[in-house]
Amino acid sequence: MTATYDLADTDPVSALLAWLKKHPRVAEALGGPSRVSGISEAPWPHLRVSHGPGGDLRSLTWATEPEVTLEAYGDPGGWPGQAELRRIILRCAAAATELPESPHTPGEPVISGVRPSGTLLWSPLADGQPRWLLGLLVTLHP
Repeated sequence: MTATYDLADTDPVSALLAWLKKHPRVAEALGGPSRVSGISEAPWPHLRVSHGPGGDLRSLTWATEPEVTLEAYGDPGGWPGQAELRRIILRCAAAATELPESPHTPGEPVISGVRPSGTLLWSPLADGQPRWLLGLLVTLHP
């Protein structure tokens, strides 16, 4: 039963957010540091990392696979264009897949896999601000 409660403390969003914030290729793709967070905010382009709608919590005991959503936002004025913003989100996703190979930090969840959920969606906001969405499945355990 204790493992079930330990699982509640394994947050894939926090782990991916910390990893992507410090990844040099993410900063390069986005045009600079400080462009990854949990909210949509300037400077643009910007990557938002949040909990996704899917995944598999299995028996709530071990090696769950929750979904994390990456959202790449462009400037409300429309730049960068759709193709460039798609390139940015795919580079950020590629950087996320490197997390399982990184050294494990004691006390943090063990992440053994990061893979696309199969969803890459062009979804500009109602005001025309460009945005791509991509789901990632993160396999982790306490």
